[in-house]
Amino acid sequence: MKDYQLGEFEEIVLLTVAILNGDAYGVSIKKEIEDRLERNVSVGALQSALRRMEEKDYLSSKFGDATAKRGGKRKRYFEITNMGKQALAYTKDTRNQLWNAIPDVVLKFSWL
Repeated sequence: MKDYQLGEFEEIVLLTVAILNGDAYGVSIKKEIEDRLERNVSVGALQSALRRMEEKDYLSSKFGDATAKRGGKRKRYFEITNMGKQALAYTKDTRNQLWNAIPDVVLKFSWL
């Protein structure tokens, strides 16, 4: 279903928000992706993806409390929505169908 198509980076961000489960804000999402995937993430690309997925209703956000440590600035926490969960389930199912359709002989390799 076209409604649930995710780009690779969007999928990674959605999965990371789900992993962080309640503690997903910009810096924590960036750090988690970089730590798990050993991949650099630009703040701009991450912010764009988060905004885009919020517009698609895959994510929702709310502000946390202001803290003195952050100079009174509040963190924006992200949470995966039901639509986001459906998008991830669709993506996972689609990928699994494709993987399962590959003949075994294709994935066999030798060290010759």
